[in-house]
Amino acid sequence: MSSSKLAPKIFACSQSVKLAERIAKEFNTKLGKVKLYNFSDGEFQPGFEESVRGRRIFIIGSTMPPADNLMEMLLMLDAAKRASARHITAVIPYFGWARQDRKDKPRVAIGAKMVANLLQSAGATRIMTMDLHADQIQGFFEKPVDHLYASTIFLPYIKELKLSNLVIASPDMGGSKRAYAYSKYLKCDVVICYKQREKANIISSMELIGDVTGKNVVLVDDMIDTAGTLAKAASLMMEKGALSVRAIASHAILSGDAHNRIKNSKLEELVVTDTIPLKKENSKIKIVSCAPLFAKVMRKVHTNESISGQFLM
Repeated sequence: MSSSKLAPKIFACSQSVKLAERIAKEFNTKLGKVKLYNFSDGEFQPGFEESVRGRRIFIIGSTMPPADNLMEMLLMLDAAKRASARHITAVIPYFGWARQDRKDKPRVAIGAKMVANLLQSAGATRIMTMDLHADQIQGFFEKPVDHLYASTIFLPYIKELKLSNLVIASPDMGGSKRAYAYSKYLKCDVVICYKQREKANIISSMELIGDVTGKNVVLVDDMIDTAGTLAKAASLMMEKGALSVRAIASHAILSGDAHNRIKNSKLEELVVTDTIPLKKENSKIKIVSCAPLFAKVMRKVHTNESISGQFLM
């Protein structure tokens, strides 16, 4: 059989096994076999337990900290390259280190560019990811990048809520483009939170641009880290007369005291995808899986079909 007609294989990095299993199920296949060899000092070596020669393979793994998650992806890519895989797609549902997309102060690294270089050097012939923190990161790669949007999942969810007097909100100025795209699709107004930070993850002040009186507000963001911005924005909007505040976010990083902040916040609910596994349950957090979206796009990539129809906006 020609190598180009061989069925693709899907493998998972250890941090994303559950999501990869969902994707494989949607793809009507099973995960390929991988074994992780561990050394006593913390070093590890992943290895494929089956042949990938001449195949198109997809390696699924989000690269959130700790750095071991990124390192495992790099080692898997290198192993696939050395095992003569034909096409190697790094499927990175959450692209970690993406907040370092530019020099925002002197003498700092552009971490996202460095990670892009590492992924390509390790052997990735294609990158697939969802809701990059900054769209321009696609330009850091010399290989094709399939940049998916969680709006494909979230917009139908918002429409099903059938909220009256709906308003879309951005928790900061940087997310205004995303908020306007949602509002255009949903035909509703937009409000924006203007915030100033003392330093990373610490907000000194926040003001609201727009009117939320008598409105049901849906905050949209690409990631939730400490949840400080989200909790503060929800409180501010309720103080300004909002009827309810919900939030949707693609990536649930949820570090530090984030779970408690969300639980004690004015939010009705926080809806996230499963790009990052939740460390613990939270009554206010609802998960909608991105597995069907990734499986559909992966199949189209394999059959060389256009994926533009997968974007609602």
